[in-house]
Amino acid sequence: MDLVAEKMDAKLFHTLFEKQKKRSLKLREESVKDRKAKLKKLEAWLMGHQEDLQKAIYRDFQKPPFEVTSTELFPVIGEIKYAIEHLDEWAAPKKIDAPLTYIGTRTEIRYEPKGVCLIIAPWNYPFNLCIGPLVSCLAAGNTAILKPSEMTPSTSAFIKNMVSELFTDGEVAVVEGGADISVGLLSLPFDHIFFTGSPAIGKVVMKAAAENLTSVTLELGGKSPTIIDETANLDDAAKRIAFGKFFNNGQTCIAPDYVLVHHTVKNKFIELLKKQVNEQFGGGKIVEEGASDYARIVNGKHFQRIDQLIQDALQSGANLELSGNVNLQACFIPPTILSDVSLQSKIMEEEIFGPVLPILSYDKQEEVIEMINSKPKPLGMYIFSNNKRFREKVITQTSAGAVCVNDCVLQFTHPHLPFGGVNNSGIGKAHGLYGFISFSNEKPVIRQKSGWANAYFFYPPYTNWKKKLISVILKWFI
Repeated sequence: MDLVAEKMDAKLFHTLFEKQKKRSLKLREESVKDRKAKLKKLEAWLMGHQEDLQKAIYRDFQKPPFEVTSTELFPVIGEIKYAIEHLDEWAAPKKIDAPLTYIGTRTEIRYEPKGVCLIIAPWNYPFNLCIGPLVSCLAAGNTAILKPSEMTPSTSAFIKNMVSELFTDGEVAVVEGGADISVGLLSLPFDHIFFTGSPAIGKVVMKAAAENLTSVTLELGGKSPTIIDETANLDDAAKRIAFGKFFNNGQTCIAPDYVLVHHTVKNKFIELLKKQVNEQFGGGKIVEEGASDYARIVNGKHFQRIDQLIQDALQSGANLELSGNVNLQACFIPPTILSDVSLQSKIMEEEIFGPVLPILSYDKQEEVIEMINSKPKPLGMYIFSNNKRFREKVITQTSAGAVCVNDCVLQFTHPHLPFGGVNNSGIGKAHGLYGFISFSNEKPVIRQKSGWANAYFFYPPYTNWKKKLISVILKWFI
């Protein structure tokens, strides 16, 4: 971007921001009924444009139409319906009981809109992870500027068209472009920033937000471990891990990143997993031309990154359990399974974000705990075991954004659960009530009665009588 273009963009961003700032002040007086009407309008528009959405995402990375509906549209419609059903309850002031020392006061918590919000979306679920947060943003009564990913231009154009038909740019606007556009937007004093992406870029976003003391929700990622012990139902584990890992071509932030399997069931699990991958996706038998139920790598850059991870793992001594022909021109890598992977290989040091699953074996339970705790805290963790004591040991002695027992990736679509990471895998929570709260300021309101009040006991002068009284209060009434 040249200097003139940069100045023009900065001016346009400032003008758009000021327009939304002005609108956000008016929205503070908007009724919950009005917010729900916007969500219903959004829902109706989406239900009438399902095929257009499928075509847009297919053009970006050949995501199967059914998968678009199940992983892009379904979660967003679910968010909308859940918000409409519960918004009256969420937005209502919450009465707070007062302790004895506050007799005479009335207290409540009000949920006020934060104001102007920025939502920066990734490319792997380009619609879901852009519009899902928007639902929470609108439910909380805010305005929003959306920055879709430049890596999925067709989906970005779909979102821009949708927003232009449903909202004025003073309420919701879409800004397209690359990293330079994001940098320009991040310089503005937003009231909240919702970012989904890698931990590395999350640090950039958080640093920029700190300049304006802007609150953030960071939905990041990491290496989500999957543990299989000797008591697990291996058939179930293989079926569920095959799906959780390889749908969307493995380009899922909560996908199983690596498997730790007990050495006594390792070989059997690998054979069952290969069978499941072949049944669901074709596995080693799949060819690029016939893979209609299998998405593609988003672009050549990511293809090369994943291919290099595979080659490095093989050179470090890993065994290739399942693979097939790759095609750079089509950004095609079939489901790939590696065993006996070296802990020093690059694939065990960074998030894979692609259709490659490393499998390692363990002997003692302590090895599992040590391995997970040696890495940054993951976004998800999956435990396949029928040993309750072992499951509780792993859950208690490790940390993760969420834990799923005897299944994987299920936690994302559960409407009653908060979704988010911890430390390196994220800050803040999303979805349902938790998304609403993230885009709201929880404002306490306390009303004191006129005339005499308990607080007068704490006013000077500090007589001996008051000193004795505060000692009694400290001992008996707090």
